[in-house]
Amino acid sequence: MDTDENPVKDPRCSQFTVMKVANIAVNMLIFIVTLALCNVLHMLLRPYSQPRIISEAIVGFFLSNLPILRNNFNEDANMALGYVAEFGMILHMFVMGLEIDPAIFTRLPIREVKVACTGLLLTFLLAVFVTPMLQLSYEPNFEFDVFISLILAGTASPLLTRIINDLKIGKSDIGRFLILTAVISDLISILVFTIGYIIFDPLDGFAIRNINEVLLMLGVLIVQTILAAKCIPLLMRWVDSQNPQGKLMKGSHLIVSIASLVLVCSFSPLIAHFNMMLSVFLAGIVMPRDGRLSKLLAGKVKYFFGLLFFPVFMFWVGFEVDFSEFEVRNLLTWASIFFLFAIILVGKILGCLISGAMLGFHWQDSVAAGLLLSIKGHFHIFMALLAKQRDIISPSSSIVMVLVCFLTFIYAPVVVKNIIKRARKRSPTQRMALQWLNPSNELKIIMCLHGPENVQSAINFMEITQGTTEPRMMVYVNDMIELTDATTSTVARGEGMDAMSITDEGILEMRESITNTIQAYVNDQSEGIDVRRLLTLCPLATMHQDICTVAEDLLVSLIILPFHKNQQPDGKFNTNHLAFRSVNRKVLRHAPCSVAVLVDRGLGSTQLSRETQCISAAIIFIAGNDDREALAYAGRVARHPGVKLTVIRFLLDTNGNNVSSRITRARASTTEFEEEMKQDDEYFTEFYERHVAGGNVAYMEKYLSNSGETYSTIKSLEGDYNLFIVGRGGRVNSTLTAGMNDWEACPELGPIGDILSASDFSATASVLIIQQHKLRGKLQGLHEEFSIM
Repeated sequence: MDTDENPVKDPRCSQFTVMKVANIAVNMLIFIVTLALCNVLHMLLRPYSQPRIISEAIVGFFLSNLPILRNNFNEDANMALGYVAEFGMILHMFVMGLEIDPAIFTRLPIREVKVACTGLLLTFLLAVFVTPMLQLSYEPNFEFDVFISLILAGTASPLLTRIINDLKIGKSDIGRFLILTAVISDLISILVFTIGYIIFDPLDGFAIRNINEVLLMLGVLIVQTILAAKCIPLLMRWVDSQNPQGKLMKGSHLIVSIASLVLVCSFSPLIAHFNMMLSVFLAGIVMPRDGRLSKLLAGKVKYFFGLLFFPVFMFWVGFEVDFSEFEVRNLLTWASIFFLFAIILVGKILGCLISGAMLGFHWQDSVAAGLLLSIKGHFHIFMALLAKQRDIISPSSSIVMVLVCFLTFIYAPVVVKNIIKRARKRSPTQRMALQWLNPSNELKIIMCLHGPENVQSAINFMEITQGTTEPRMMVYVNDMIELTDATTSTVARGEGMDAMSITDEGILEMRESITNTIQAYVNDQSEGIDVRRLLTLCPLATMHQDICTVAEDLLVSLIILPFHKNQQPDGKFNTNHLAFRSVNRKVLRHAPCSVAVLVDRGLGSTQLSRETQCISAAIIFIAGNDDREALAYAGRVARHPGVKLTVIRFLLDTNGNNVSSRITRARASTTEFEEEMKQDDEYFTEFYERHVAGGNVAYMEKYLSNSGETYSTIKSLEGDYNLFIVGRGGRVNSTLTAGMNDWEACPELGPIGDILSASDFSATASVLIIQQHKLRGKLQGLHEEFSIM
């Protein structure tokens, strides 16, 4: 007889499931709150230049030590956090090894190696001598003292790199020196760790391994290194060839690549029980760091770290560091904090002073280098907690070591500010303008484009600007593309934390067409011109910031902006790019170099060359910084054999008795006006002797009494020239232009540029309006590539 069995659900099982789901939800909420608080605290600490790790540590320690969280955060969640921390550290070590150039073993940077080795050695010797007296471990153990000494002697190069770049000294000589020295210091200390791990077993009280284990580890590591150095590069090159830049990488190729990397990096841990973190670091060193796949992996891991791992890591550290176990009343605890911190600082500073004296460094730079090379980071914190988990040191000793690690990077912003302060005193005032550019130095220009309609005028501009083939000219051709809702959907994160790539077919085709046209000109007709491509892809409201930042980073002397109106075949202007007018205005206001606005009315309709005289240009010189900058640019144009240049100087007729003449004579008695006139006369005389006296440039003078005569004289030049070069003149109160700004249609062009670019002026005369870079204050800012060492 069949019977139906209806199983009865156990209410305890259902209750257990609900509790599990509730715990997961609470844990997720805690993580979200942690991330949010980290971001808020980082914004609050930003005015004090504190690194992000400070806010992460404060939030992690605060939340994880709240009784309500610590008592209700179950062991499973804590164990999961531990796994996340360990997995993250494995990725951290892999990227750290991947970013080290293997060529460092064959081409040793002598200065950096000397400083790194001296600091390492002195700190290590001090630590080996002092740490046994601090009784950090449960039992006296010389091997453990060596292990602790290595941790104290190392430098957290990833954290130091982040701090230096965040504080804007990464491109300076001392910034580059510190980053490379920290990398070498990390490399040496971790290689010593590796040798120690092969010989001693930390899981067995640092007992010496038998010879078979040592030989097995060495043999497996050699095979793994060969696989990582020979086989992985072949795979990466194949993946790169199958996935060109600008297109999304195929998922199957990415999966195969990651699986191969995991297999190679796990080779020694699986076979010889080698440490996974050390294994991935050694494999990463010999793998190629160039190529799309390597940069993609490094970029994604760094993005994951900054967004999620570092806050979660500090949250886990807070749980592992139970302050209730901190022996506050034990004098040896405070002595340990003081002496460990003192060992790090004294060893590094003394080492940098000794090596710096041999290398001829200033003692202030040596002290600053020692302080910054003392920084400890996530790896050192993780190793301290790992020693506690292995019952090698007490919980109180692990808290001591973690606190010492935090103390080493709190002072970093103060040290960097001191470096910048001394650099400001040593560095001369630097004006990024054509007038101040050494004629023997390379001219760097950013040429901005709205689209293909600006390409031919940009090519002709490059042609006449180069003049002669020496010195060379570097032109960065920059596509200005507005980031709209439509283009946002086609943007993909590229290699690096902040890099982006666009997949819109129309934009890609437009950029490729522009590139091909310009490259064809460079290959076939230009000499002495190097071209690089740039892309500014952002909302119009912030586009000027990106342009100015790039100009500052590249040390350019001139930014060329296309006028926001394009001339149509019938001679009228269209307003297709009217929104870019605000971008031009903001760039003129904030640019770190000289800026020019190019009004194209025929310059892009023909192809200029050196063989024949094909363009007639005029420079109108009145007075002021901007006119001197325009004259400096005209000096380059004058060297081009295909340009017939005329200099037209407008001079005030001071012999008259009209009101304007009397006012000018009164102003001429002031010191400021006399100095301005002196600079104008000196620079114009220099230009005249170099270009006009030899017959290469034509010259005429126009004596005028007021702005009305200026206007009529400019109108009389209509039809005589194909290109006018003028200064913006916005900062000059000249009698010859007084009152003109009251009826300017485009104030950003200045009074003269506004007249020349008006719709009622010649439809065949292009205009270049130039504004000279002017420092705000004697030395308000300091360029990122400053030199101090």
